Amino acid sequence: MIYLQLFWGFFIANILGYGGGPPSIPLVQNEVVNHYHWMTNQEFGEMLAVANALPSPIATKLAGYVGYEVAGVAGSIVALIATIAPTAIAMVLLLGFLNLFQKAPQVKAMTQSVRPIVAVMTGILAVEFFQGSIEEMGLIHTVVLAALAFFFLERKKIHPAIAIAGAMVYGIIFIK
Repeated sequence: MIYLQLFWGFFIANILGYGGGPPSIPLVQNEVVNHYHWMTNQEFGEMLAVANALPSPIATKLAGYVGYEVAGVAGSIVALIATIAPTAIAMVLLLGFLNLFQKAPQVKAMTQSVRPIVAVMTGILAVEFFQGSIEEMGLIHTVVLAALAFFFLERKKIHPAIAIAGAMVYGIIFIK
């Protein structure tokens, strides 16, 4: 039963995660934290931070980790297959169909209308992580780290892994 739950949870999150890995993160979080209760929101946030620092697509890293935590190596394999399957299916079916009608205004409107939904879902996840951060280390540390992250990621265009490593160093030095 656990393998079916792993497959279904990651399959649904990734088939609905229009646009690739980052848009699927809130959907994966919903399945992992809210639906199946395999992790707390805090654990998911910590896993996401570490996963963002590592190379390769985010969705496969999340699937591999959660699958392993829930059901060992077999669970990791099941979750990874469920993560990859929607993309393979979409590439063969949906994109082939959309290419036939790519100039149709309805198809363009359909794909454009998904973006605001993905933006809101990602924003909600960001607010939840921000609130959790405030509860765990306080408002001042959270605001300082958020401001530094924004500055270095958006203005200086540093790699996210460097920002995460910097936050870890900040934590060692300033957070007791």
